[in-house]
Amino acid sequence: MTTSTLERPATKAAPRAARPMRSERRAMPVYYLILIALAVFAIGPMIALLFNAFKNNAEIGANPLSPPTSLSLSNFTEAWTRGDFATTMLNSAILCLGSVVGTCFVAGLAAYALSHLNVRGGNGVVAYLFLSSALPVQLFVVPLFFMWTNLGLTDTRPGLILIYIATDAPFAALLLRSFLLKIPHDFTEAARLDGASDWQIAWRVVLPLAWPGLLTVALIVGLWSWNEFFWAITFIHDPELRPISTSFMAFQDQYSTDWGLTSAAAIFMLGPVVLLFLLLQRKFVAGLTSGGIK
Repeated sequence: MTTSTLERPATKAAPRAARPMRSERRAMPVYYLILIALAVFAIGPMIALLFNAFKNNAEIGANPLSPPTSLSLSNFTEAWTRGDFATTMLNSAILCLGSVVGTCFVAGLAAYALSHLNVRGGNGVVAYLFLSSALPVQLFVVPLFFMWTNLGLTDTRPGLILIYIATDAPFAALLLRSFLLKIPHDFTEAARLDGASDWQIAWRVVLPLAWPGLLTVALIVGLWSWNEFFWAITFIHDPELRPISTSFMAFQDQYSTDWGLTSAAAIFMLGPVVLLFLLLQRKFVAGLTSGGIK
């Protein structure tokens, strides 16, 4: 009697435990359909861009979504020459490197001060960073242009790098602050007891623990600097100093645009970015989802 009464609940509990598994299995096709739709939505324009890079304007006008009839590389060679990508790509690499290093330096120190130091008016500083990151950058063009002209920073790479750092630092500081807030203050207190200064604590204790956040900031700032066009066309007039985003102006005139050359140029611009993201995608996703420490 006792064994039968004890076994009955176990036999009835098994179907109940299996119900969630069955419902999940039934929902799996729906999940796959959603993922496929998102993949097509994301990859579809890239495929169309790759197709158009091998076509002329007549083929693109007839059907911009069809595969090319031939695999001629004439668009790529002409786009590379007319767009002067050898020069603009090097300039963009210098601008990206300077912007990433400068933004990580400024934003890292600001985030450390706002998260681990008792800064007077820290909440006001955070609100100011939110406000400055939300304002359109076009508001500062006229006074900044006159200031840069008087300082001799127009038509210079350092002048453009300073603008990139100033526009990217508020958002980067807020993002890093969210990582640094999750680092326990026990680490900083222990370092202070050992006689470490705030500078040493920031660079030897706190910021090394926030490497996922720093990597995320570096990738975002690098992408912004690589794709930026507005500041570059406003403050750089020397063709030898212009970044890669300005190369597309070589493929359009007053009345028409060569979309075949433009598509080929877009492949040149997207190639390094896609390759970098594929190499660092795991660390990038980990930086967006993880906290300050594991």
